[in-house]
Amino acid sequence: MRQLLAWTLAAAAALAAAPTAPTARPDCPRLTTSWHGDNRARLQRVIDARGTCSGHTGAVAAFDWDNTVTKNDVTDATLSWALRHDRLPRPARWKDTSAWLTEAADRALTAACGTGAGAPLRTSTEPRCTDEILEIRENATTMSGAPAFAGHWNHRRTVPQYAWVPQLFAGRTPAELASYARAARREALAAPVGATRVLGTHTVPAYVRPYGQMRDLIRTLHRAGFRVYVVSAGAEPITEVWSKGVGVDAAHTIAIRPVLDRRGRITTRDEGCGGVPATRGAVIPYIDGKRCWINQEVYGVRGAAAWQRQPWRRRPALAAGDADTDVTFVGDATGAHLVIDRGKPELMCRAYDDADGRWLVNPMFIDPLPRRTTPYPCSATAWTAPDGTPGPLLRPDGSVVPDQAGRTP
Repeated sequence: MRQLLAWTLAAAAALAAAPTAPTARPDCPRLTTSWHGDNRARLQRVIDARGTCSGHTGAVAAFDWDNTVTKNDVTDATLSWALRHDRLPRPARWKDTSAWLTEAADRALTAACGTGAGAPLRTSTEPRCTDEILEIRENATTMSGAPAFAGHWNHRRTVPQYAWVPQLFAGRTPAELASYARAARREALAAPVGATRVLGTHTVPAYVRPYGQMRDLIRTLHRAGFRVYVVSAGAEPITEVWSKGVGVDAAHTIAIRPVLDRRGRITTRDEGCGGVPATRGAVIPYIDGKRCWINQEVYGVRGAAAWQRQPWRRRPALAAGDADTDVTFVGDATGAHLVIDRGKPELMCRAYDDADGRWLVNPMFIDPLPRRTTPYPCSATAWTAPDGTPGPLLRPDGSVVPDQAGRTP
C-alpha cells in the first residue's frame, strides 16, 4: 500500500509540474487529420501547451521511424533493392561482418554466397545467398535453423541483426548507400498498398507509405516551434533519405552511424554513445540506446549520464514509437507517449498501464492489427533484462505491472 501511495503521489506531482494547455487561439497550429478516439485532441493539447500557442519554442518531439512514421521498414526496403540489384559488396570473410556471427552462419553464408573482397554479391541470380541474408536479418537464424549470432551483448542496447544491415554495406560510401535508398524509395512509393515480392523463398513487403497522420503531426509540430527529431535503429544514410520527405533534415535524424575509413567508406564499426567508444554494433539506437542517443545528440549530455533519465526540461515533450525498441525514450516524454499498436509486449504493457495518464494508443493507420484476445504477459515476461532474460515489468516504485488486455482497435 505504501508503494502504491508513493507511486500515486509521484504521478500527481509530475502532472502538476507539467504546463497546461491554454485556451486555443484561432491562429494556433492545428492538426487536420483523423485519429483514433480522442488522440487528436490530446496531441493538440500538448502542441498548444508546449508550442507557440502558449508563447514557447524549442520543445523537442522525437519519433521512431519504421512502422511509426511509415508503414513498413525502409532499411529492409533498401536491403531488398540492393539484393535485387547486386549492390552488396562481397566480404573477404563473413565472420568479419559481425562480432557475434556464429560459425554456423559463417559456413552457411560462405556456401551460399562465397567470399573474396572486391566483387559485388550476385544476389539477383543467387537465391540461396539472398535467402541466407534475409533469414539472418529477419530471424537471426540460418536457413537450416541454426543460430546466426552468439556471445554476449547488452540486449537493451543492441540487437545483432539490426546492427548487421549497415555492416553488410562495408566498403560502400554513405552517398552510395543513400542512392540505393532513393531508388528503393521511388519503387516502394510507387508500389500499391499491400504489394509483396518474393526474394529467394522469402515473401517481403514491396511498398512503404508514410502515414498521413504522422506527416500532419510533424508539420504541425514544426509550425508550433517544436524541434522534431527522428531516432531509428536503421542505417542513418537510409533513414535520412526518408525523413527528408516529411520535413526532418539530416541534422535532426539519428540512426546507426557507421564509422568511415580514410577513404570515406563504411566499415563494420559504428559510433558510440554514453561514454562507449565506437564498436562493432554494441551500442545502437535500440531500447535504452535510443534514450542515450537523444540525451547525447539533442541535449548534449555526455558520458555515462546519457544512459539515465534526465530532468523534466531535458526530455522530449512528445515521443512516438511502435515497438519494444522504443519503450525507453517514449516513456521519457513529458507531455504525451504516443504508441502505434503493433502488439509489442513491453511497450503495450507500459501504454495500457498508463502510469502517468499520458499514454496514447493508436491502431496502425494501414492494416491495423485485430484486437488482442489474450492479455499481455506484463507480470511475467514482458521485460527484457540486459542479459536477454525475460521478466516481469516493474513500475518506477518497484510494483509489478499487471497483465493488460488489448483495447484497440
